[in-house]
Amino acid sequence: MNMFSTRRSEPPPVPASTTPAPSSNGASHYPSESRGLLSRGVSIKGTVKFTNELVIDGEVEGTIDSTGTLTIGEHAMIKGEIKSRSIKVRGNVEGDITATERCELQAGCTLRGDIEAPRLVVDEHATFCGSAKVAPQK
Repeated sequence: MNMFSTRRSEPPPVPASTTPAPSSNGASHYPSESRGLLSRGVSIKGTVKFTNELVIDGEVEGTIDSTGTLTIGEHAMIKGEIKSRSIKVRGNVEGDITATERCELQAGCTLRGDIEAPRLVVDEHATFCGSAKVAPQK
């Protein structure tokens, strides 16, 4: 084995799931699950809809409706109703939350509203002003 060989090794093959698929305009995109981010400093008024995963660290005034996973970041301010499969709250929410699988209120968050979810996790350092209906889905 020669340490200073001029022979270059070939790069490892790329798994099929991460190979870019060509689109109609010739650009490539990755067909893996899409993850969205509404970063700090972004402000939206209206309805936010998504299907897979979204992290919100900005401001939303309106409805958030999804079949995916929502993470509300520590800098986020949400005013409105939230419906999603799974929800993690780290920031501030003023409105009701409905989760079809799970809702988690993490340390430092503030929720002023009601929760309906089959599973609820509340950290001892979370602020929750409202009522909770925790019952398995029928």
